[in-house]
Amino acid sequence: MSTSYPPAERLDLVEELHGHPVADPYRWLEDPEDPRTKAWSAAQDELARTALDALPGRTALADRLRGYLSAGSVSVPLWRAGRAFFSRRAPGQDFAVVYVREADGSERPLLDPIAWDAGGRTTLDTWVPDLEGAKVAYQVSHGGDEQSVLFVLDVASGEIVEGPIDRCRYSSVAWLPGGEEFFYVRKVAPGEVPAGEEDFHRRVWRHRVGSPDDVLVEAPGLYTDHTYYGVRVSRDGRWLVVSANVGTARRDSVWVGEVGGPLVPVLTQADDVQATCWVERDGRLYVHTTDGAPRGRLAVADPAAPQREHWRELVPEDPGSVLQGVRYLEPGTLVLARSRHAVAELTLHALDGTPTGEIPLPGTGSLTGLTVADRDTPQEGGKVWIGWTDLVTPPQVHRYERGRTVLEATAPGQVQLPAVRSQLREFTSADGTTVRMFTVTPDSDGPFPTLVTGYGGFALAREPAYTSSALAWVAAGGAYVLVGLRGGSEEGEAWHLAGNRAHKQNVFDDLHAACTTLLADGTASRIAIQGGSNGGLLVGAALTQRPELYAAVACSAPLLDMVRYERFSLGRTWNDEYGTADDPVEFGWLLGYSPYHHVHEGTAYPPTLFTVFDSDTRVDPLHARKMCAALQHATTGGPVLLRRESDVGHGARSISRTVALSVDTLAFLAHHTGLDLTTSERASGSSAQRPRALPNPPGPAERSEDER
Repeated sequence: MSTSYPPAERLDLVEELHGHPVADPYRWLEDPEDPRTKAWSAAQDELARTALDALPGRTALADRLRGYLSAGSVSVPLWRAGRAFFSRRAPGQDFAVVYVREADGSERPLLDPIAWDAGGRTTLDTWVPDLEGAKVAYQVSHGGDEQSVLFVLDVASGEIVEGPIDRCRYSSVAWLPGGEEFFYVRKVAPGEVPAGEEDFHRRVWRHRVGSPDDVLVEAPGLYTDHTYYGVRVSRDGRWLVVSANVGTARRDSVWVGEVGGPLVPVLTQADDVQATCWVERDGRLYVHTTDGAPRGRLAVADPAAPQREHWRELVPEDPGSVLQGVRYLEPGTLVLARSRHAVAELTLHALDGTPTGEIPLPGTGSLTGLTVADRDTPQEGGKVWIGWTDLVTPPQVHRYERGRTVLEATAPGQVQLPAVRSQLREFTSADGTTVRMFTVTPDSDGPFPTLVTGYGGFALAREPAYTSSALAWVAAGGAYVLVGLRGGSEEGEAWHLAGNRAHKQNVFDDLHAACTTLLADGTASRIAIQGGSNGGLLVGAALTQRPELYAAVACSAPLLDMVRYERFSLGRTWNDEYGTADDPVEFGWLLGYSPYHHVHEGTAYPPTLFTVFDSDTRVDPLHARKMCAALQHATTGGPVLLRRESDVGHGARSISRTVALSVDTLAFLAHHTGLDLTTSERASGSSAQRPRALPNPPGPAERSEDER
């Protein structure tokens, strides 16, 4: 080992857990206020900064990343009584700005995070206009803590008429007609539960704008064990739908009732069913559910009789695609959004469920949004707005009407793209399962230094989307690969269940198999892997299980001590996904792959960069601290570095911070895989603003993919 690492005391701490001796030599690094932790972290900061700043090609990489990010972004319009609300980020802006467009076509900004905070520490978490387009409820957080505070803005004057209302982290908002009241979700007040427990207890309230007195929404079982809530109100203001979940469990509890009246239980956690329910313009209760359909189906019912036994199937499950969403298009058509191997499709159906056609899409890509006009904007009736992106196209907005899809808006910046080849490939995992991966390579023959990424958890699918870091890597001569690992939802809920809890090892096996395939077929010369959050767990397990396979690892905001993960931040809300260490059988699953507990002294672990964020309130940075110390002590390879940031957290960040993080991460991976970042890219000669088919357009068994 050539790198001299900061000293880290190794405790002789071994606990007996369910009959297993479990060592934890770096437990003291769990406490950020421990003087030893502070001194160690400061020394790691200096080590990482010195090493990362010395990497070659940083300037060229930063220029390339800024160039691709200068494309900006644009969202689909959200229609309210003739007004269109949308977001747009122009070249040079750190955050997207929310605009309103009047019926005469004039536009003006409404919500601009940089106007609030020039330092870029304030993020706009969510926003929703009222039904009349007169007010907007929006939530902001500071320094990356995601502890949202709610405000209400008057659209005409731009003045704040309500707020701040605190404790609105992950708060759903549903306006009542008239714009004077809304339902929302709020964490309980300090003192109502033990200190530190507030993030796990919420209530649903009816709020009148300007009034300090909220009305608690109550229903049988509503506040029993549930962690998160959602609220919806029908457009006529008659029906309220409340949903609830226990942590991230893929089970929904649902209540339906008339506003102001009793709520009727529809589903409970014991039903073990996912169901998104809402009352549509035709007065029917729509149910998008996995009940008997792991890829999703659509049912309807009378909201006055919403129970499961009254559901009537409208559109059955499609065995080859996953139902993602539904929109009601006047005067009486349903638009269904589906994904086939994570690639978007849109189909049209009559109100009785009969298929009536498809909506043409610009190519092989994914949806960034899907909207239709509200009932109070009749001049825009019959139109569908489609937010769309692909591997080499920044977000666009397309409009469908009368059988045609046309381009309506593009991300505002002009970008010259590298020439690439994209391909959907299949490979076989360790247990014989067929898994898909999307490869993006330069328009030349390999092998290439290859960057592989994935997620594989919580039923989150990775979709084909414009990604500046991927394009920068390929433009320098590397290959970029996104693997549709089990644990995601690329193939429906069964795919998710095949990669969680007792089956988590399947996710790691899928990654190993993808990488060995890439090396064997000549695509890859050397392989780097990158992942964040649950994806950080993925690459942490990969580097401990197959250290010889990987040339470099970037591990961001990771979970790594799976024996103690439930004790910190939001960890306990994820035990339906991973299992709990309190149960002896589930403890065995966790200990079997927990990266921190599988670091062995004298092993040549690959060069590894941990990136963490001190304001992260989802995944505690202690995981990376402990794993970093363990690897630095054990490895005969390396280097092992820890890059730390303050004032940012797990979620949104400014463009300037995104560039800085990406430069450090990609320069580190490139250096250790032999990718020359100073190599000039070969541009395709076309602008990213113009819609076009992807290079090598895929056939039925071949589709393009990228990560968002």
